[in-house]
Amino acid sequence: MPKSIEISHLTKKFTFPVKNEQVGWVKNLFAPEKREVVAVSDISFSVAAGERVAFIGPNGAGKSTTIKMLTGILFPTSGTMNVLGFDPTKDRKKLAYQIGTVFGQRSQLLPNLPLTDSLEFFGVMYDLTNAQIKKRVAELTKLFSLGEFIDQPVRKLSLGQRMRAEVAASLIHKPKLILLDEPTIGLDVVAKKALRDLLLTINKEEKTTIFLTSHDVGDIESLCERTIIINRGTVIKDLPTADLAKSFAFEKYIDLIPTDKFASFVELPAGLRYLSKEPNKLTIAVDVNKLSTKEAIKTMLDLYDIEDIDVYNADMETVIRYIYERTAARPDNN
Repeated sequence: MPKSIEISHLTKKFTFPVKNEQVGWVKNLFAPEKREVVAVSDISFSVAAGERVAFIGPNGAGKSTTIKMLTGILFPTSGTMNVLGFDPTKDRKKLAYQIGTVFGQRSQLLPNLPLTDSLEFFGVMYDLTNAQIKKRVAELTKLFSLGEFIDQPVRKLSLGQRMRAEVAASLIHKPKLILLDEPTIGLDVVAKKALRDLLLTINKEEKTTIFLTSHDVGDIESLCERTIIINRGTVIKDLPTADLAKSFAFEKYIDLIPTDKFASFVELPAGLRYLSKEPNKLTIAVDVNKLSTKEAIKTMLDLYDIEDIDVYNADMETVIRYIYERTAARPDNN
């Protein structure tokens, strides 16, 4: 299968001057002490054409630096990249005609002009003919339901409308790859679902590869079939999104409904801890490395008079937070 992205041993280091209080201002000015920060450290992965991949990590993990290198904005210190057959360090202009980008916190639209002007502007920028622009704007207007506000100035659009417009503008030239950075940030639940559904449609109908960074677990679960986790500049996990929670089932949760009401709460043995204590419901976390689920249920039945029990796994958000915390606490795991 052809690859949209191929990265091999990619590293990016930043060097900057640091003020040294122990030396005079003249030495600080003409011979400053320098410090080196490794933003991305020897990462390698590939993304197949048409794949939907989440590239996630905590703040400062190296996500934005990697994306800037993939688009040719930054040059790597070492390593190689191939994006849609181009080397971003040498063919940035050619690559720009094949990719689309969306940054949730930064708009690329013309704020004081109607949305149609922005779409036509991008069409001209990508060397489309007038006929091609007209046809593509009509396609995107229908697909993204832009008709109700396409003649309004962009600054008057709601956030949900603007994000739909941002994605539509990034697709005007039918890119083979779209890079999305926090595309649903600030959107309400309905607007998020609408945007995710549109991105899935584009992926299915136009075979557009999706490379997504997001702190929203809903984006990852809804959009991406694969998740790459980066922390401290190093890829620490790369696996199918569906397997993420299964692979890190370090805890199970048990909801307990009492026969009457819980009058008091006893101290729990090792491997069990209370998540919530209510007269009509208890939620217990089970450390599966210390105690099996069967043993945990038996313990709780011995301690309380229970009418109903529900056992379930940790959700995706909890699993991802656990991975971040574990790698932060143990950097040798990176």
